[in-house]
Amino acid sequence: MTSPVHSPTLSYYLGCPVWACAEWTGTLFHSGAKKHEYLHQYSMAFNTVEGNSTFYGLPSIETVRRWCDEALPGFRFALKFPRAISHDRQLVNAAVETRAFLTVLEVLASADRLGPSFLQLGPSFSAAQFAALATYLRELPEEFPFAVEVRHEDFYDNGIHEHELDDLLRRLQVDRALFDSRALFSAPPLDDHEAEAQRRKPNSPSRQTVTGQWPMLRFVGRNDVPSAQPWIEEWAPVVAQWIADGLSPYVFAHTPHDRHAPELARAFHDELRKHLPELLPLPPWPGAASAAVPRQRQRELF
Repeated sequence: MTSPVHSPTLSYYLGCPVWACAEWTGTLFHSGAKKHEYLHQYSMAFNTVEGNSTFYGLPSIETVRRWCDEALPGFRFALKFPRAISHDRQLVNAAVETRAFLTVLEVLASADRLGPSFLQLGPSFSAAQFAALATYLRELPEEFPFAVEVRHEDFYDNGIHEHELDDLLRRLQVDRALFDSRALFSAPPLDDHEAEAQRRKPNSPSRQTVTGQWPMLRFVGRNDVPSAQPWIEEWAPVVAQWIADGLSPYVFAHTPHDRHAPELARAFHDELRKHLPELLPLPPWPGAASAAVPRQRQRELF
């Protein structure tokens, strides 16, 4: 058995910002799922995940190897660069921290589990530090896929700074991670999770820029998943064209409460299939499949 989402001729990667949300038990996960089973069952539904936890600290090599064993073949981890590199040192004198991170990526690569690792720069990282970004990216191993997410307004100027960034990423075949939070900010918050998300997440201009082989879209909806439909309908033909062009995009569905992220991802996939019907439908979630078993067994008794 392999991870879902791929078709015989087309592929893309679809996932959530985490794989271990206890509130998915009984829906995405089996009703009796234990924590150590979460990753395997998550990989039965989606074929990638954001590794945001590596922003705060790196796992042990033994833990990473266990991840590789638990996820289905074809699954990819898209890990975030540690904040020690991106925010604390701001890409300068970060050789030790970078080496430690690359050691983790090497384990994933050797197990064929490596997706694009994304370097999320802080909101204060401006065009004045562009030279540091260029130097840092040039020193990364070319054989690994990487993406860069920028948040400073300099890189959304539709002018010299943004063009310089995009040109650098294209030359290095590094993807520009696209963060779209328009749905999140489309209305006042309806609960505490949405209020916190609007406080913490950036409201950057939306872009559809492609600079590499693995375009990355980090799409932020709301806890009321259907309210994000207009933006899903805008993105679906864009992502469909990327796939048709032979690219392998990564789409990550975010909601203010992670409980709703799988539902948002499924809504995105369903809309995408309207443009690419040859894409396979998502498989039933493990929780839904397990819920059907007792009823089936009962029918077999009569």
